[in-house]
Amino acid sequence: SQNIPTFEKLLDTETMKKRYILPLLALCGIGGASAQTLSQAQKWFNDKQFDKAKPVFQRLVKQAPSNANYNFWYGACCYETGALQESVPYLEKSAERKVINGFLYLSKAYFDLYRFDEAIENLEDHIYWMERKNRDTSDLDTLMNRYRMGARMLRGVENVAVIDSFVVDKKDFLQAYKINEESGKVGLTGESDCTEFINGMKDKKILSHRVPGTNEKALYSSVTLGGDWSVPEKVKGLDDAGSELNYPYINPDGVTLYFAAKGAESLGGYDIFITRYDSDEGSYLKPDNIGFPFNSPFNDYMYAIDDFNNLGWFASDRYQPEGKVCVYVFAPNSSKQVYDYDTTDPGLLTNAAMLNGIRNTWGDADKVRIAKQQLAQVMYGGDEKEKKGDFRFVVDDNAIYHTLSDFHSEDARKKFQQLQQKEKDLQTMNESLVKIRNNYASGNQSLKEKLAPGILDCEKRVKELYEEIEKLTLDIRNTEIKKLKNL
Repeated sequence: SQNIPTFEKLLDTETMKKRYILPLLALCGIGGASAQTLSQAQKWFNDKQFDKAKPVFQRLVKQAPSNANYNFWYGACCYETGALQESVPYLEKSAERKVINGFLYLSKAYFDLYRFDEAIENLEDHIYWMERKNRDTSDLDTLMNRYRMGARMLRGVENVAVIDSFVVDKKDFLQAYKINEESGKVGLTGESDCTEFINGMKDKKILSHRVPGTNEKALYSSVTLGGDWSVPEKVKGLDDAGSELNYPYINPDGVTLYFAAKGAESLGGYDIFITRYDSDEGSYLKPDNIGFPFNSPFNDYMYAIDDFNNLGWFASDRYQPEGKVCVYVFAPNSSKQVYDYDTTDPGLLTNAAMLNGIRNTWGDADKVRIAKQQLAQVMYGGDEKEKKGDFRFVVDDNAIYHTLSDFHSEDARKKFQQLQQKEKDLQTMNESLVKIRNNYASGNQSLKEKLAPGILDCEKRVKELYEEIEKLTLDIRNTEIKKLKNL
């Protein structure tokens, strides 16, 4: 009889079922739904539909903050959808718990934040665990090279004053470039995404063009022949510069070429490179990456120096939404000046490299003031009419001179006359240099040997004149401003 359950025991059993078993079944139902949602989110993640997967993983990581995989998936989705800063703590937590791909994504996030040493360390951890599982890591060599390149570039950040920046539509970004026609003209070729540059004398053109039979772009040059452009010839010396050469610009010296390329020497996407023409070989020298802050882990291109207005321009899509680019305007240095890596505060150095707050680059107040005046004149003074024989010389925010009688300082007036003569000498020297180079290009070996020393001398003198003009211009402004303050 003791084995037969009583009514009271049956009642207790039914009560137990209601109290414990039914909630457990309900919980199992919720768990099943969550599992189904997790499975769907994983599928979206694997299909690279990160925007769909992100809210699911966000909910899951809130429910289980210590779950390493949830932290990884959510952090990776944040990274892939542009929430870079938000991604870092979640990826760090996943890496702490040895999620293999957590190391990889965290290295990418650190790279984009210019934390290159940490990026290298995490990529090394990722490779270590991959190799322990006998997985191929050869495809990570390129990524590691980029990280190490970033670490090297951070040791040579150029100290340059960036005076303004503005976000524009990528398809129309060239319209933002206000370059004096004496420095040349940039424009589109009519071929998809390809640009061209025509020099100030309008007798030479360099352009980007699809290499026949390939999907690659290369640079080609053309000259005027009786008013018509010659058949473009591929520029020599740049075959190893990358597969996507575009956005060319030649300095008025006729020697220095800037362009953008994607390749092994690019930190990320398009990088800006500099090279110089070797008249002895009839080709360009091996290009150099111009480094930070002009280049970044994103796309950077169309670097141009307007010597007439002493302004520099370049474009970048760093941290920009799809279809937008930021055009930066800077005051060019006569010679490269870099931050001292050992003595500069690491935070300041990183911000300078990233261009995180352009006001942080305004160390030389006079240089910034003059450059901003020049930019204002370029942007808003294009319709200003000058009398015959007049010039335009920006003194400060309140004074633009057009005649010698405008000067209050006799010393500044005399120095300006010296400046005018130097500018004429520079123009004459540049014209002579173009003629000598043309003779060199079409001459035989004997003639080339005869002309080579003269070309080198001319190039040296042109460089000296540029530096003398820049120094004298600043001296004139300071002399005149001092006189104005004493009036």
